[in-house]
Amino acid sequence: MSTELRGTTICAVRRDGKIAIAGDGQVTMGESVILKGTAKKVKRIYDDKVVIGFAGSVSDAFTLSEKFEKMLQKYSGNLMRSAVELAELWRNDKLPRKLEAMMIVADKDELYIVSGSGDVIDPDGDACAIGSGGNYALAAARALLKETDLSAKEIAYKALKIASELCVFTNDNIVVEEV
Repeated sequence: MSTELRGTTICAVRRDGKIAIAGDGQVTMGESVILKGTAKKVKRIYDDKVVIGFAGSVSDAFTLSEKFEKMLQKYSGNLMRSAVELAELWRNDKLPRKLEAMMIVADKDELYIVSGSGDVIDPDGDACAIGSGGNYALAAARALLKETDLSAKEIAYKALKIASELCVFTNDNIVVEEV
């Protein structure tokens, strides 16, 4: 049995000038053991002006989020610059290895996916998702954006709820933060 700790789904939705990020609370060891169902993988940082959601190996996700938060401090909350400078650390081999984690980061204006291997992605459209149930959540969010008038927060929540019904590594203990 693998001792790697992982498993989660994070989904972000942008609508009507708001960005919401939702995440579930499941932490899984290997393929068959749920260690925790109430982990909080979506949080506010930088004086509550930025919301991040992280997925992947737990220790790598914490490392990635801590390094990103330091970049936000260094670059006065500039989300894009912080994400790009974090990616530069990997490109210049200033970090010892790739981190097996990803994050979605957002402020009131911008939304990015940041990987532990140095990628910064500006997602197409008004929804993105990462993690084990990411494809389910993304499909649900896109459909809800297209076919409903629900708010960003409502769509992010419902997309995670749908993913939790399909992905065994995602539960319905959902936290949503909005900026």
